[in-house]
Amino acid sequence: MVAIIDYDAGNIKSVEKAMHYLGADALVTRDRREILNADKVILPGVGAFGDAMEKIRSYGLESVIHEVVEKGTPFLGICLGLQLMFDRSEEAPGIKGLSLLRGEILKIPKGEYTKIPHMGWNSLELKNNGRLFEGIDDGAYVYFVHSYYLKAAEGSIVTAETYYNTRIHASVEKDNVFACQFHPEKSSAVGLKMLENFLKL
Repeated sequence: MVAIIDYDAGNIKSVEKAMHYLGADALVTRDRREILNADKVILPGVGAFGDAMEKIRSYGLESVIHEVVEKGTPFLGICLGLQLMFDRSEEAPGIKGLSLLRGEILKIPKGEYTKIPHMGWNSLELKNNGRLFEGIDDGAYVYFVHSYYLKAAEGSIVTAETYYNTRIHASVEKDNVFACQFHPEKSSAVGLKMLENFLKL
């Protein structure tokens, strides 16, 4: 069973729909026991870093997420879910993230691509043989919607990068923890293949 953590963030239904399309038994929940008993756990989300961390803490989900990771359950953060997994974000100074991985979330700088948020399809440069990208070609296109980006502290955890005014760490992996800034559930066949790889872990 796949538990999709519900903390009132957007985009949960599309992740659930993708899981069902792939034949997975998926449950949208914030129930501690259901999350801890799941075979896989997904932290999706669209929205603001500070508001999201406030909701996660008010629902008592922070300790549950840490328990899931510590017991070795495959855990996937998507979009805002990726950002919450790190230490801090420029979007919400003084608000501590989940600190599952080391790094910070920075505002996309102005540059040649003038539209922020970064919204649309970008190609990925694959790194470090990420397990989510098995069977996916370097240069594959995926769908992004974000104004802030990840700068991971450890280059060894970065499994995909993209460029939008700056070099963006688009996907990371460490042990049983995975995350992507883009939306695999909205990234056509490439994204579904990634989610299928996650389900096979």
